[in-house]
Amino acid sequence: MPRFFQRQQSRTQQRVRERETGCRSIRRQARILHRLPSKVAGEPRVQQLREQHGQGTGSHIRYVHSSSSLGFFTGIGGMSGFLDVLGKVGKGLRSDDDFFDRLSHRYTAIIFIVFALVVSTKQYVGDPITCWTPTHFTDAHEDYTNNYCWIKNTYYTAFDERIPEKWEPHEHIGYYQWVPIVLMVQALMFYIPCIVWRLLNGRTGVDMNTIVKSLSGNESLNPDAREGTIRYLVRHLDRYFDHQRDLSKGCFANCKQLISKHCICLFCGRRYGNYLIALYLIIKVIYLANVIGQLFLLNAFLGTNYHIYGFEVIGDLMNKRSWKESGQFPRVTLCDFEIRFLGGVSNIHRHTVQCVLPINLFNEKIYIFIWFWLVFVSAATVFGFLTWLSMLFQRERRHYIRKYLKLMERIESNCDTKMTHAFIEKYLRQDGVFILKLLGRNTNDVVVAEMIDALWEYFTEQKRNIHPGNGTEIDV
Repeated sequence: MPRFFQRQQSRTQQRVRERETGCRSIRRQARILHRLPSKVAGEPRVQQLREQHGQGTGSHIRYVHSSSSLGFFTGIGGMSGFLDVLGKVGKGLRSDDDFFDRLSHRYTAIIFIVFALVVSTKQYVGDPITCWTPTHFTDAHEDYTNNYCWIKNTYYTAFDERIPEKWEPHEHIGYYQWVPIVLMVQALMFYIPCIVWRLLNGRTGVDMNTIVKSLSGNESLNPDAREGTIRYLVRHLDRYFDHQRDLSKGCFANCKQLISKHCICLFCGRRYGNYLIALYLIIKVIYLANVIGQLFLLNAFLGTNYHIYGFEVIGDLMNKRSWKESGQFPRVTLCDFEIRFLGGVSNIHRHTVQCVLPINLFNEKIYIFIWFWLVFVSAATVFGFLTWLSMLFQRERRHYIRKYLKLMERIESNCDTKMTHAFIEKYLRQDGVFILKLLGRNTNDVVVAEMIDALWEYFTEQKRNIHPGNGTEIDV
């Protein structure tokens, strides 16, 4: 009997501990929600629903991930079916970068692939070119002429100009056959920086996609599971920070650490705590170089001043100029070919036929959209690069972390203690702040506040030697 009562007592204590853990998670989320500014709480539709359950009256907050930057709180009711649909749509998509990166490697790549399929359908299903042949040509002659002119290329001459002779120079139009292939290559080029980022990022030991999914999935609605997930992620990040820390002592080592905080160009690497942020900024530069290089690539491919093509289109629309005057993506072109006949003094007959290219009607609209889209992506990529470049400054890192520590009531409003400095600059360092900010870009402020709060609690416990075996002691 004593063993029976002992088992019953241990089970009761376990239930009490689980309930206290869930209550701590609920109180933490409620404190974050209460501390959010009114502007933040209103615009993203941050909502708090309290439910009556059990024997007492408690406030039960349910968290649901949103596509906005803050997310919102709501009950589990009629929205569950809608969330399931959204979950299936977004399943399999990684969340280890920000919106500006996805603008290039996801949305732009999809746009180029769709355009390639549209042009390919027109080329291989319909008639991409139709030539006006002499009346004595048979059907076989017409098919031969169409196929030859499609492969050989055509050239454009204005309607008010005479047809040039064989020896006179004329510029051929040779891009329309390769448009689908070039569009697919462009889509691949937009995805290459993403591949490089995931390959190099995956070797650090921090899987941002797993962290984001674990904190934004439906399983995070359970307070107990959410609290356990946060504790596990905090221990995982602590091991990462501890493993990457340079333990070497001396004046030279201290100087390198100090320089690496302000200039990642001189000292960059895992042990300096700036590997991820440096790698990410390099990937940003690759994204920017790719999208700008695409404009010049299209200029060489189309044989026009394509880097200013958008302004030329606007000028043509304002001046009411058509393709017949500008010569851009002409619908009607000329084609020269020769046919051999048996017998006679000269068995080679030269023909010049007029051909219509309906495919250029699609190409013109597609490339007008592509030009303006690439300009938009370029501007967005520059803006995204500058926002992340600010994280190299110590002041910005402190402001970002201190904002959430104040939100969680961990520090005073005007407090700048040594403990806060050690937490940001010696414990988290640049990579730690980068991970938290990237987490915020893919989830919301509530998740980031909970993670920073848990990391701060774990850090202060180490400083007080509550758990002396976990991690390396950091000097304040």
